[in-house]
Parts: sequence; C-alpha cells; structure tokens
Amino acid sequence: MTQVYFHCSNANEILIDRRGAAVTNLAEARDHAARVMRSLISAQTTDDWREWVLHIADDLGDEIFALPFADALGRMQ
Repeated sequence: MTQVYFHCSNANEILIDRRGAAVTNLAEARDHAARVMRSLISAQTTDDWREWVLHIADDLGDEIFALPFADALGRMQ
C-alpha cells in the first residue's frame, strides 16, 4: 500500500489534500482521482472546475500524474 494525495490547483488557488488515500497501484490511484473529481464537480457550488488540475502525489510530495478537470468536463467553446 502506498499513501497518495490528491491536490487541486488553478492559476489562483491550491487545495491541499492532507488525508490522502492508501492505494495498491496506479490504476487504483487513477480510479480514486476520478472519484475526487466527480465529487468536486457535482458539489453545489458556482465554481467552474475547467481551469483546475488534480495533482496526484506520493507521500514524499513527488507528483505521480496530473489530470485536468477539463478532460472530464470538456472545454468551454
């Protein structure tokens, strides 16, 4: 098991995940990242998540991969 963290950022803000999640492999980390994104997107806010990126990092703070929210939402035309 590896502890990974799911931080979000845009040009103006950074949201730090202090809890993280224990995962066994990259596929599990990707699936958890997708759930985090869906949770944030579906929250009852006026936030437009298209400019945000979800950064998945290990317990040393090294980024493993990043997922733009725009990939899940589509780009505004």
